[in-house]
Amino acid sequence: MLAATCFSALSQETRVRLLRLLIATGASGMRAGEIQNRMEIPSSTLSFHLSALEQAGLIQSTRQGRTTIYAVRLLGLRQLLTFVTETCCNGRTDLCGDIAGMFPDIVEEKPMTGRFNVLFLCTHNSARSIIAEAVLNKIGGGKFRAYSAGSDPIDAPNADVLKNLKNLGFDVSTSRSKSWDEFTRTDAPEMDFVIALCDTTAGQTCPEFGNHVVTASWPLPDPAKFEGTTAEREVLLKELFGMIKRRLEIFINLPFGTLDRMALKSRLDELGYGPAENA
Repeated sequence: MLAATCFSALSQETRVRLLRLLIATGASGMRAGEIQNRMEIPSSTLSFHLSALEQAGLIQSTRQGRTTIYAVRLLGLRQLLTFVTETCCNGRTDLCGDIAGMFPDIVEEKPMTGRFNVLFLCTHNSARSIIAEAVLNKIGGGKFRAYSAGSDPIDAPNADVLKNLKNLGFDVSTSRSKSWDEFTRTDAPEMDFVIALCDTTAGQTCPEFGNHVVTASWPLPDPAKFEGTTAEREVLLKELFGMIKRRLEIFINLPFGTLDRMALKSRLDELGYGPAENA
């Protein structure tokens, strides 16, 4: 941490008030909207001050779903106070007191991360969406919870798809074909992303999954229409698996903390039309 950066960040009265507010709030932090209400300053101004304090290492932000939480960074405060006491008093605690010692030993925090719910849709919820659900739940590193559904679900997922996923080490024990109506109920998990994996959903209008959900379309070939010998269909199925996995590997590494909803939608739509195939 550079002390000069901290001093520069704290040279503005509003930032000092902001830091004091977050210190009083504690490690649980505070939502950006709540901070704005407490500070009574415009959101654009607040964002500028929060950014300055975060760059100085005095606070940290995390995404929780669609909300940004800001909290004091105790390690940054300890380092700043240690610098002040060591430099100002030359280590003489009889003059300044052991201010830094008031803080417990703190190890560097890992970046705080949000968790996102992602719903994959296709007509029958039998193949493409089943693959995407299984893959994201495995590679998402706990940051993503994947679900799947269809506009006209069939009785059970494609047997070849389940077999292929199982052979590749994916958990399919809970995989089932289900209607997207399950995710419009009041007790359903709230979605952050809804991604359609087919060109059409049986001519039906997609239901509402919330005003803030980010939607995208990744049109992919339907395994039910694969033709040829068993071996040829297996090759096509493996290619489809690769298409989905590559897109999801890019998806989970997007800078979610720095992109707004429109920017995220644009990036997701790009993945639906080829960029992932060259990754």
